[in-house]
Parts: sequence; structure tokens; C-alpha cells
Amino acid sequence: MDGVTEIGWEPHQIALLGGGPPAAVTVALVALHLLGAVETGPRRTLCAAGPEPEGLGPFEGTVLDCLHEPLTARELVRHPDVRLAVALTRIPLAEDGLLGHPRLRPTRGARRRVEFWRERHPLPAVRHGLTDDDTLLAVALHGDAALRLLLPRFALRTGLTTPGAPADSVRFSLGRGRFLRWRDEYEDSVSGDWGGGTGHHGDHAGGCASGGGGGGSD
Repeated sequence: MDGVTEIGWEPHQIALLGGGPPAAVTVALVALHLLGAVETGPRRTLCAAGPEPEGLGPFEGTVLDCLHEPLTARELVRHPDVRLAVALTRIPLAEDGLLGHPRLRPTRGARRRVEFWRERHPLPAVRHGLTDDDTLLAVALHGDAALRLLLPRFALRTGLTTPGAPADSVRFSLGRGRFLRWRDEYEDSVSGDWGGGTGHHGDHAGGCASGGGGGGSD
């Protein structure tokens, strides 16, 4: 694909434009899973595993920092540090005119651009031979459909997809809505008590209690 370079935005930014914070968190968790930086635990929880990967971006790093204790993906979306990271991610998107007022919703041009990217980078027919960047872009653009094809076990274990979800629409189960429709959860990220800082912390203690195995491969 090499689509991330062509588009010029990180996968979590693309997902944020189309699906709001749930989509961005989904993509960040997939990125951490591919790096082997998170592992799954009971009741759809995730937690940090092993040392922090080198070169981790600020958004993914914040998500990883929040996983010092087991959390579900839905809890991550509501975490104050993640909400702050979402707000910071919005800044360059707004500066490029992709988010408008009121409430910094995606502009019509942003929605059209996401649709254009989806058409230019269709869902892969198979997962064999895809790079991690290919996988992340596919998830950012195609949501549940890409998760079911490329990372089915991880997505089900973590609640990123739900059994029986429609297969013919672009959506994120975590957001409970269609991918191209802005969700109220995004508006919630604009204000609130942000809590503590977002800096990374070197090595992470590994292992969810009674965990279901590490990341890296589905």
C-alpha cells in the first residue's frame, strides 16, 4: 500500500476523522498489539507487556501508559489522559481545515477525503503479505471489516468487534455507530477533568493477571 506516506496522516488521525475517539483508540491498540506491547486479560481487558517499543508515537504512547493497570478498550476511550491525547491530536487536523465549528466536527471536505482514501485503498482480499502499516491503514479506513479479516481473535478477545455485527458497512463496534458518522463521545473529549500527565514511562511491568496471552500475532 504505502498508503500512510501518501495520505500524510497517521492511521489514528485518519480513524479519528472518520470515527472519533473509539476509532482512534482501536487503531492505537492494534498498533500496540502488532508491536507486542500489550496483552489480553480476562473480561476483555488489556495491559502493557514488556518494555516500551522504540519510536512509539505520542498517542499510542499515552494509550500504553494508561495500561499499567488492566482496562477495557471502552474504559480507555473515557480515560482522562486519552481524552487529552485526543484533544491534542485534533489540533493539526483543525489547522488543516478538516475540523470545523461548532464542536470541531469533521467538515464535509474531511468526510469526502476519508471516503476517497477508502476507495483508493480498498479492504485487502487476504492478510498474507501485509505490512504492519498496511494493516493499520486498513483498520483506520475499514473498521470492523478489516479487524475481522486481519485480526479476528485479538479483536474479539478485546471487544473491538462484536459477533454478529453487520459485515457490509464501515463501522467500529467500539463506537457503536457507523464509521463515517461523528459520535457524541468525540464531543465529550473537548472538555472535562484531564487528570494526570501523558508522559511515557520506560519499561512496563508485563502481564495481565490470568491473562490470555501477549500481542504481536493474531
